[in-house]
Amino acid sequence: MYLISLGAGILAGILYGFLNVRSPAPPAIALVGLLGMLIGEQVVPVAKRLIDGAPLSAAWFAEECQPKITGLASKAKAAPGDEPAQHG
Repeated sequence: MYLISLGAGILAGILYGFLNVRSPAPPAIALVGLLGMLIGEQVVPVAKRLIDGAPLSAAWFAEECQPKITGLASKAKAAPGDEPAQHG
């Protein structure tokens, strides 16, 4: 998945080069903006939970929000064999 994302980014960069246009934002600013978007998306489930009167726990956050921010499956939802290989 990471290689596909990298490839799509490279293709977009090549297209920008052929069209002689600059990227809409410097890379660091764009990455910080993307991180903000990922974190901002989690405001909605947190707000819904607060409105419903349900508690906000670290376990709930780790299960519901953290995988969406990091892109890694939660341990409870990970299928057998999805664990990263242990080296050493």
